[in-house]
Amino acid sequence: MSMIPLIVLGAFAIALCVAGIIEFQYHMRSLAAIPLRIHINGTRGKSSVTRLVAAGLREAGIRTFAKTTGTAPRVIDSDGKDRIIHRLRLPSIGEQVRLLNYFAGEKPDAVVMECMAVQPQYQWIAEHQMVQSQIGVITNVRPDHLEEMGPTEDDVAYSLCNTIPVGGTLITGEDQKPLILEEIAKENGSEFIQSNEAEVTQEELDKFTYMEHPANVAVALDVCKKVGVDRELALEGMHKVQPDLGALIAWNLDKDAKRIQFVNGMAANDPVSTLQIWKFVIDRYPAEGGTCVFFNSRDDRPVRTRQMIELTLEGIKPDHFIVRGDKVSATLQRLHYHSPGTQIIIFGLNDKLENVVNHIMDLPHDTLVYAIGNQVGSGQDILTQISKYRHHG
Repeated sequence: MSMIPLIVLGAFAIALCVAGIIEFQYHMRSLAAIPLRIHINGTRGKSSVTRLVAAGLREAGIRTFAKTTGTAPRVIDSDGKDRIIHRLRLPSIGEQVRLLNYFAGEKPDAVVMECMAVQPQYQWIAEHQMVQSQIGVITNVRPDHLEEMGPTEDDVAYSLCNTIPVGGTLITGEDQKPLILEEIAKENGSEFIQSNEAEVTQEELDKFTYMEHPANVAVALDVCKKVGVDRELALEGMHKVQPDLGALIAWNLDKDAKRIQFVNGMAANDPVSTLQIWKFVIDRYPAEGGTCVFFNSRDDRPVRTRQMIELTLEGIKPDHFIVRGDKVSATLQRLHYHSPGTQIIIFGLNDKLENVVNHIMDLPHDTLVYAIGNQVGSGQDILTQISKYRHHG
């Protein structure tokens, strides 16, 4: 038997090993060229916190680059300008390595990276082999991505802990599972800091151009404080931030002398965050014309669809419930008894988006509409159509 195939295979294997070693050494040099690396993880608020932290550091004269992976992935340069990430293939965590290498070439003082990994093992790789941060953030722990990180909320917490740095600092806004996070932080030899959203005043929140959650601001302020940035200076930068597409934005919509209050909460697509935002919103808006929840579902997320319908009919109990989705009738009928006064209308995923928007705009004057569910794709298209009715006065 000829030995040539074995020799070729052996040479190929050696070449791959050599290439891997060279790539690893190159990546380590890139990390050494980035003095401060901050890694943002959590269930909700990652993109917002990434932007807030970067803005606070920039205001203090710290040359900072950032990368978000939210509704629309972006690179944020040292001047705070967004650059769209155009992907020619499906997203993968290897994208983080390429961007870190790019950032290193820009001679930054700091880089803020939003974690894009979902599976626990990839979260570990993202932190301990790719970013190797000095400051890690876990914004919160919520029952989302249970297929990958669950089935329980404790499992989600432990999964997110895979990005806690070794010998660094963990900052979190989590208030339900903080003991789990603190336990793993101590095991990793990292300082544990729990943020307190009550320390963020209404006056500070009112200076944002969009509706920012106080928990996000509290976490970002603690990160800036850890770096040595004065609170007022950090806030000055944060108030200038350009919000992520998934940020909580409230619009007044006008049609035929009728006013609709529209709040986009579609980026918060887990039940706990969605209900928290609803409570935050309903405290701010009178909703004298009644309330409406618009739910944009995904046919490949049946568990989340059921959770959102349960949340709406059992927790929010709006006057109107507009659902865009297929195979939802049975669930709606089964749960309608929780809120018998809710008027339900269903649009199929193949129905024209224009019909959905028209129905929203035909609601009674001064109705508060809370949009939840999926924003990517059709959700963004619906927002674009609704924005045509936005009041600019």
